[in-house]
Amino acid sequence: MTDEHVRAWRPLILSGRWFQEIPEELGTRLLDAAVVRRLSSGQRLFSRGDQPCGLYCVVEGTIRISGVSESGKEALLMLMEPPHWFGEISLMDGQPRTHDAIAEGATRVLQVPQAALKTMLAQEPRYWRDFALLMSHKLRLMFIALEELSLLPAPARLARRLLMIAEGYGNLREGPRRVIDVSQEQLALMLAISRQTTNQILKELEARGAVRLTYGKIEILSLEKLQDAASQV
Repeated sequence: MTDEHVRAWRPLILSGRWFQEIPEELGTRLLDAAVVRRLSSGQRLFSRGDQPCGLYCVVEGTIRISGVSESGKEALLMLMEPPHWFGEISLMDGQPRTHDAIAEGATRVLQVPQAALKTMLAQEPRYWRDFALLMSHKLRLMFIALEELSLLPAPARLARRLLMIAEGYGNLREGPRRVIDVSQEQLALMLAISRQTTNQILKELEARGAVRLTYGKIEILSLEKLQDAASQV
């Protein structure tokens, strides 16, 4: 796909905190090197163990980041929506992919190939810091999630995860979204709790006027009430 098509996504990409804060020259070079990948629902972008293939940005649809055990049990880590960048871990250490990335519904991503990234960083080593900041943000999220898993009851963890998703995992500059595209099954997998417990907690939040439940979506009616539920430890 041509450069003009890639650049058409720039306004959307600029709504993300990381891309907006990197040097303008780096942003331009990333888009110049990017190609658009179209994925159908269930199509795999990459699998755990694959060799590094570049950096990605979701521009349409959703990418599911997960891992599956030998017994078939899935751990759902994140649902990445526009304008989320990912894939920087393998860029930083050159090691194989740590998890599976699969399209949830029809999805488009921008891919900056690994070879182009290596050339860019060899020419401008100062850009390493920008990619390190992208990775460090995700490390912070991981440490928060691990702490919450150990210390917080399920209702508070679920409320906090809803807030985190609404805020684009800290990536959105224009405030939290009011409608979240996430199913109860996906929430249960993210939080390592049962589907039944997830449904019970969501029904309680709905009764309190914090959210409204619809098929495959959760509408946040009151950020204040949801934040209050998240603080009840």
